[in-house]
Amino acid sequence: MKPKTKIQKEVARLSVTLPKLTPAQTEWAYKNGVEHIAYRTKKGYITCPDCGHEWHSDEGALSDTLFGCRCPHCGAELKVEESRKRTYKRISYIGYLTTCRGYQVYRVAMAKFESRKGEPCRFYLLEVMQQWIAPNGTSTVVALRRGMGFMYYDLWVWDSTLEVRSKSDTYDYVSAQTLMYPRYKVLPQAIRNGFDGKFYGINPIRLIAVLLSNPMAETMMKAGDVEVMKYFLSNPSTCNICWNSYKIAKRHGYTLDNISMWCDYIRMLNDLGEDIRNPKNICPQDLKDAHDVMTRRINAKRAKESAERARRYEIERREREQQRLLKAEEDKEKFIALKSKFFGLVITDNELTIKVLESIDEYYEEGRKQDICVFGAGYYRKENTLILSARIDGEIIETVEVDLRTLKVVQCHGKYNKDTEYHDRIINLVNSNAKLIRKRMTA
Repeated sequence: MKPKTKIQKEVARLSVTLPKLTPAQTEWAYKNGVEHIAYRTKKGYITCPDCGHEWHSDEGALSDTLFGCRCPHCGAELKVEESRKRTYKRISYIGYLTTCRGYQVYRVAMAKFESRKGEPCRFYLLEVMQQWIAPNGTSTVVALRRGMGFMYYDLWVWDSTLEVRSKSDTYDYVSAQTLMYPRYKVLPQAIRNGFDGKFYGINPIRLIAVLLSNPMAETMMKAGDVEVMKYFLSNPSTCNICWNSYKIAKRHGYTLDNISMWCDYIRMLNDLGEDIRNPKNICPQDLKDAHDVMTRRINAKRAKESAERARRYEIERREREQQRLLKAEEDKEKFIALKSKFFGLVITDNELTIKVLESIDEYYEEGRKQDICVFGAGYYRKENTLILSARIDGEIIETVEVDLRTLKVVQCHGKYNKDTEYHDRIINLVNSNAKLIRKRMTA
């Protein structure tokens, strides 16, 4: 992408001035970046992945597998695996921490190791990304273009160039997988803010960026609370809740041996409305016992809240049921007022019998048996609609809707809203006897 901000433009300009990786850096990546594994056959022949030399081992398979071996040709120390494989491929990432014109830079290179039985290995080291950290902690990424892939995070486009790229968690993930070159440089500001030359298992560039931008991390680093800092970095929401409590606890000389349990304890205090800035609350002599007490109080609170929710739900359910029954009674009364004049109306041609549905329960049964919406859509509430059921020997054939304003059939369908062989016959029979419906309307 084209650099847009002032920092991005400066980073793009400085990136091209970085020197190439030195032979010493490349050699270190070759020796330490990938496992050098020799394959051993069942007959005891071992092939060196570095130089391709093959020899017969006088040691047993168990000894070679457990203790490894040394290639008699090139002297490489090798790990041994028993296999019939003829090729060996490994990929890893190597990180180089350096500085450039006031920026902290983490250069990441992909180390690719390929070997084939009987041939010297091929080793490639290609720089794929750089993370530039300004003195204020602002991060800018310079990287190769990545291909579109959902299964892999490092589909680098090899013929692309290192350019400023949009921020993505992928780059942080890649840098976290790196093996860092032991010789490095850091900004003086990072040393001022507590960096002591160790990374404590934290992604190097992330640690530097946090020390430059986060006063809380600086405080914990200078206090020697590295484990606390690592926990808070992984749990930022917990840090926001517990930070002031942490500072008060440190001022009172409280030792945090179990930061995870202590933070859980503080969160429970906070949930219970207790004062989490009171040293008497936040500095218990027996943390486990205090934690267990808070756990029981939280569980009791949750149980009480759950019981209250259940009580309110039951009250609301009963109210809804009463309203439903009242509505059903109102619907029944309205239905009788609207449709009772048609009760008993039957149209027949000696085979087909077409009758009026005379209760809401009949609408329900009609809809259930025919799998239609005559009940669900509330046809019994419609003032200008009359629903009839066409049957033969009591079996429902089709359901008929008549518009009382025109006395015409609006729709007539069988089961699943499909027409039957009696469809036209039913419509003609109803339309030809419309006078019977009109007579009921004027009675």
